[in-house]
Amino acid sequence: MNREDMLAQLIAQAASEGGDLVTLRAIVEEASELGVQRVLSRMGLDDERAHDDLSELRQLLSAWRDAKASARRAAVEWIVRGLLAMLLIGIAYRLGFMSLLK
Repeated sequence: MNREDMLAQLIAQAASEGGDLVTLRAIVEEASELGVQRVLSRMGLDDERAHDDLSELRQLLSAWRDAKASARRAAVEWIVRGLLAMLLIGIAYRLGFMSLLK
């Protein structure tokens, strides 16, 4: 018996016998499972490779985040080095070291 048939049978049972708590919980559970299966099917994640695909996507996303953070750190380091170099050049100019080079 598939999930759609089970859900239909539970709804019929609730209609005929009344909706006791166990039947209502079973209806909600079956409807949820059916909804999840439909969503996964529409997303193309209903086969046996879906778990591996999601693992690979998570690894790729993690690598992308690491690369972004590394690039950001490198950019900040180069900016700080450039500012420090300009500061040293400015100090050297103010102290007259430029005349020594001529």
